[in-house]
Amino acid sequence: MEFGISLPTGKPFDAVALGLNAVDHLILVPRYPEFNSKVPYKSHRLAAGGQCATAMVALARLGLRARYLGKVGDDDIGRFQIDSMVSEGVMAEIAVVRGAESQTAFIIVDEASGERTILWNRDPAIATRPEEVDRAAVTSGRVLHLDGHDVEAAIVAATYARDEGIPTVLDIDNLYPGAENLLPLIDFMISSSTLPARLTGESDLRTALKQLAEKNGSLVTGATLGEQGVLIYIRGQFMHSPAFNIECRDTTGAGDAFHAGFIYGLLKGLTVEETLRFANAVAGLKCLAVGARTGLPTLNEATAFLTSRA
Repeated sequence: MEFGISLPTGKPFDAVALGLNAVDHLILVPRYPEFNSKVPYKSHRLAAGGQCATAMVALARLGLRARYLGKVGDDDIGRFQIDSMVSEGVMAEIAVVRGAESQTAFIIVDEASGERTILWNRDPAIATRPEEVDRAAVTSGRVLHLDGHDVEAAIVAATYARDEGIPTVLDIDNLYPGAENLLPLIDFMISSSTLPARLTGESDLRTALKQLAEKNGSLVTGATLGEQGVLIYIRGQFMHSPAFNIECRDTTGAGDAFHAGFIYGLLKGLTVEETLRFANAVAGLKCLAVGARTGLPTLNEATAFLTSRA
């Protein structure tokens, strides 16, 4: 199946993202601790992450022109985040807010399963306000990627993109206030597995996805399912693409990597089936290493992996 959309040409970037960045304290533990217990950790490291920021790094590693728009505080981890993106070849236009703290997360990774628990905090001072959204910047790519955290700003950005015929991709995992006004502006909404039920009140995922598609009009409405892959609803039918069987070390950033792989497929004119398979490969390879960006593959690595699993 083809997506059947036209992407703009002549843009300086392939993809632009407006959304979250974070610096993660990754704590690897032999087993997830029980309440009121003590567990020695195996390792601790500082690593850059954040939904939209990581997706743009993933696209840069795949050889595409990526631009990221966001904010950090005037602290060491903010500088760490900026350096991490610039070193990957991302055009990182990150405003530094004086007196603010950069977003931080403490991520507990279970060594046995690779599953993680995230504790995070974001200073309200680094939120992007609607009036700060630069139309020229958010429409400088062939695809606009959002996470919806700063909902009002995302609505403005998505409106600009729609006005100029630029498809929008949304990676949303929380029920942000006002999100119902953003969803009708999104062409490709692929959320976390639990969000469709929270948005619709329907416990059955297929029913929830169909309702969301009919209400919001997105071309693709879907949900990532971890080790089960991804389920999408497109043009009146469901399509499931299974995940690859890998030795998972850490799921942190897997959804970010999946969205990057999905955007790559859109930009390269892959079929829907090829795009989902490629996105699952990028996410799977990411999970082979601890950290949101450590295992993000190059195009050669992703292609070799897919060839080996043919």
